[in-house]
Amino acid sequence: MSLIKPMPDTPFQIDFDWWRENDREWRVYLRGLLGSEQDAQLAEIRGDELVDWVDAHTGEVRRMNILQFLLMGHYASQGGPLAEGTSLVESVFRAFLMNGNQPMSSEQLGELLGRPAQTILRTISGARVYRGIRPVVPAE
Repeated sequence: MSLIKPMPDTPFQIDFDWWRENDREWRVYLRGLLGSEQDAQLAEIRGDELVDWVDAHTGEVRRMNILQFLLMGHYASQGGPLAEGTSLVESVFRAFLMNGNQPMSSEQLGELLGRPAQTILRTISGARVYRGIRPVVPAE
């Protein structure tokens, strides 16, 4: 991670590579977030199949794990606001899933979640990485 301190307009997103490298139980946790329809689809698939996902905003095609693809599809179909009483970290994580894991700043997350942007920034920019949420690293 960069030594530059993230600011309120710094974009973040879920780094699924970090997640896979740092949590042995990542599949169990993510599968538990699926809806019944997506869980049934995943049960029919063997292994870590990769699928193409098209970014609706940019048209960019990315290869991703089928579990990640189904999870983002499930949360994107939910549409509405997140459940009240959900922890800040879980709300931010689900907001990224609902948004197709598009980069968002703490300001954008604050507006979406109705939570203070500074609180979100302090939480997701600290030394501990929660649920793989990290600043977006610009392509070189």
